Amino acid sequence: MTDRTGYGQFCPVAKASEVLTRRWTPLILRELISGSSGFNEIHRGVPLMSRPLLARRLRELVTHGIVERGGGGAYRLTEAGEALGPIIIAMGLWGRRWVESAADGPDWDAGVLMWDMRRRIDTGVLPPGRTVVQFDYSDAPPELRRWWLLIEDGDVDLCQSDPGFEVDLYITTSVRVMGPIWIGQRPLAPAIQRDEIRVHGRHDLARSVGRWLKLSAIAEQAARADRLDVRAGAT
Repeated sequence: MTDRTGYGQFCPVAKASEVLTRRWTPLILRELISGSSGFNEIHRGVPLMSRPLLARRLRELVTHGIVERGGGGAYRLTEAGEALGPIIIAMGLWGRRWVESAADGPDWDAGVLMWDMRRRIDTGVLPPGRTVVQFDYSDAPPELRRWWLLIEDGDVDLCQSDPGFEVDLYITTSVRVMGPIWIGQRPLAPAIQRDEIRVHGRHDLARSVGRWLKLSAIAEQAARADRLDVRAGAT
């Protein structure tokens, strides 16, 4: 039997799968669709992936016309890559609904959670000037337990070491609580009311946490779909 690198079928599903279903490729696309462009920035979203393998997968995506190199070596999606956005979102919605993630399982990672969180801050809701938010995850490994979001002039930086500024708000919880909330499987407000998430510091920031801390893009899309289902059921 001849060894094949592909499926040996003309079917468009087979052809797309040859490009898109290689290990790590959907997650690289997720990072690019979410706005990451630099190599190091993309790698922070897939920290368990080796850097040589990431470089290889990016080269493959460039070869297939899904990604191109821009100025300064940045990666960006082509028209073909942009067209994959709804597909990656649909994969996330399907996974959220049909693939169960155990609350105490090994896949909940504080680093990946915080990396996604820093790009979902609505800076327009925050007061002018610098805002520093400290997160503490009681169930994370010691090296991943404490994080800081440094927000200033519309920019959000994620710090794993103390940035040296006064902290405006402290958020203490666990990854097993925040993870399901982040992907929209649980609501935020009841977790705060039950002290599963403890928020203290500046009162204005604490009161508005549900407004400036937006949930993941998958959670947002799922909520939108739920609203459409409710409207459709009411007609």
